[in-house]
Amino acid sequence: MAKSKTSKAAKTKAPVASKAPAAKAPAVLWKDLPDEHDYPAARDYLQLGATPVQVQALVYALETATLVSKKAKDILRAAGLPLLPVDNPHVAADLLKIRKGIALSPILLVQGDFRAGVPAQIADGYHRVCASYHVDENTGIPAKIAPSTVTS
Repeated sequence: MAKSKTSKAAKTKAPVASKAPAAKAPAVLWKDLPDEHDYPAARDYLQLGATPVQVQALVYALETATLVSKKAKDILRAAGLPLLPVDNPHVAADLLKIRKGIALSPILLVQGDFRAGVPAQIADGYHRVCASYHVDENTGIPAKIAPSTVTS
């Protein structure tokens, strides 16, 4: 049998790019209901822009609202809020929870009014929205929404 003659160059293979799958972003897990402490937090926030009677009505509307799902990008746009960076301490804490597979609490929103130029208000959960956005801007976020007409 004849020995196959191969050149030195043929024996040296070019490096092949690794075809390892890209790291998949962890799924954002959500609790079935907001945490009890979310309502007082929403109350504290809402007191900055509404009367005590309005705040009481809004918090009641949030407590009794059904959960709906809204995309992270749409929530931020409707609220007119910037995306907080991943190094924000509260966003970083929520991102860590996401990586650990810990479910986040749904958010509490007050509906805005586009016709009047009034943005939606994230009464509780701004940092959770931002953390979810950093994972995937199309993340569906469970939210309870109080209608803005409650305050009129």
